[in-house]
Amino acid sequence: MRYRDAGVDISSLDRMKERIKNLVAGTFNTNVVTGIGLFGGLYQIGDKILVSSTDGVGTKLKVAQLARRHTSVGEDIVNHCINDILTLGAEPLFFLDYIAYTTIDDRVLGEILEGLANACLKVKLPLIGGETAQLPGYFQPGDYDLVGFITGIVDRAKLITGDGIRPNDRLIGLPSSGLHTNGYSLVRKIFFEVNHYPIDHRFPELDLPLGEELLIPHRCYLREVRKIRGYARGIIHITGGGFYGNIPRILPDGLGVKIDKRSWSPPPIFNLIQKLGDVPEEEMYRTFNMGIGMIIVVSPDDEEAVIGQIGGIAIGSVVEGEGVVIE
Repeated sequence: MRYRDAGVDISSLDRMKERIKNLVAGTFNTNVVTGIGLFGGLYQIGDKILVSSTDGVGTKLKVAQLARRHTSVGEDIVNHCINDILTLGAEPLFFLDYIAYTTIDDRVLGEILEGLANACLKVKLPLIGGETAQLPGYFQPGDYDLVGFITGIVDRAKLITGDGIRPNDRLIGLPSSGLHTNGYSLVRKIFFEVNHYPIDHRFPELDLPLGEELLIPHRCYLREVRKIRGYARGIIHITGGGFYGNIPRILPDGLGVKIDKRSWSPPPIFNLIQKLGDVPEEEMYRTFNMGIGMIIVVSPDDEEAVIGQIGGIAIGSVVEGEGVVIE
């Protein structure tokens, strides 16, 4: 099975994004620092740059409904948005949320908000507002959508865009906590539609029941990135599009990466997905994080120091050429 078999066509989405770039470029003014393509939008005010990003939890929300547990998806969206702006060296300033539904139980709404607040409190990030929208006739009863918006700040001189990446730079991978918030349309199809497993099924490969495993919150990398911002030449959040879609977003022209997949062992959930869905290996690395949630690109001279401060795994290097090679 492939992601498009579950209704998500990454190639089509990429083509759409290219068309969007041309449309939005006409709205820019002189304060906009870069075009579309990085993990956040950049807006300059004096010698400071505001970094903003928005994202949703996606169909992981369907798993939360099946499991009747909604706190973790609130944590997911906060941590996902934080990670996006960390890739540019930004310090988070504040967060906003959007929750939309037709009818929803008060308990569910309370759990979502509890998750949002808990994630913000952990990193002292103010949740300064948002929108709770009831849309009659728009969603099925009990369905909802959850979106987050974040703004951070960075000195212009400390902005991280990947422009300084050079051949032979090292890639340091930070472990993920699981699937994070990507690939759930394919995951749901494999586990629940094709193989008909119940949400509380226990696999011998997993320490947790299936639903609990799939709802492990997206890991936040703020603590780690704060320690090594000065070393980082590039930072990559492995989200939708996996390794093949996200790594090239920060690479200068003429550079690619070579990744040694033997340098780490993906958590059992990924092997289970691949086996039960007969998913091609390349598709796994194009859809999922495979156990690596963030990649820090550093000079070879700094590799040992960075690993010493934040842990992580040396998973590859920057090479001359184009694209991502995983072998």
